[in-house]
Amino acid sequence: MKNIKHLAVSATLATLALALTGCSGMSRQDKNTAIGAGAGAVIGGALTGGSAVGTVGGAAVGGVIGNQTGKTN
Repeated sequence: MKNIKHLAVSATLATLALALTGCSGMSRQDKNTAIGAGAGAVIGGALTGGSAVGTVGGAAVGGVIGNQTGKTN
């Protein structure tokens, strides 16, 4: 079971890294939102034992935090 969780986290991080390579046209706020969502998904999944609700909730919270830190106003 630990191998599956490790594989899921690794796959998520790899997907995030690949997604961010195409971010050259994104604003700083957009990049912060994407990074926050990815980090939140990994942390949320890890804290809840890999549950889908924890992963999605973590992504949502991380995305909001990333978006707010990227605001210029």
